[in-house]
Amino acid sequence: MTFNGTWKIDRNDNYEKFMEQMGINVMKRKLAAHDNLKVVIEQTGDKFHVKEGSNFRTLELDFTLGVTFEYSLADGTELSGSWTMEGDMLKGIFMRKDNGKQLTTTRIVQGDELIQSYNYEGVDAKRIFKRV
Repeated sequence: MTFNGTWKIDRNDNYEKFMEQMGINVMKRKLAAHDNLKVVIEQTGDKFHVKEGSNFRTLELDFTLGVTFEYSLADGTELSGSWTMEGDMLKGIFMRKDNGKQLTTTRIVQGDELIQSYNYEGVDAKRIFKRV
C-alpha cells in the first residue's frame, strides 16, 4: 500500500511553535527537534502496524481504520482517537486526555516523501520524512 515502507525524518516546518502550543517544555522541544525519528509502516487493508524509533524511545503500535485507540506521545501526553482514510490521506483525530483538546494529524505520501501534518489550537506544523 502507499504508506508501506521505512521513513526517516528529513526536516520540520513550524514544529517548535506547534510543540510550544502543545505545552511541551523548552528542553523537551529542543530534544524533539533532533529526535532522529524513523517510522516503519506496514498496511494490510484497513489495518496498520507502525514501528517508531527515535533517540528517545521505540514503540510498536497496531491500529485499524475507524477504531478508537489510546496513544502516548514521546513527552507523555496521552491521547485517544482514531485514523480514517480520506482519499490518499490518512487523517487522525485525537483528544488529549488531560485537557480534552483536539489534535488533528494527517499523513500523505508525495513522491518519495511522507508528509505528516499537525494542527493543535490553530497552530499548524509538518514533519517531512524521506523513504529509506
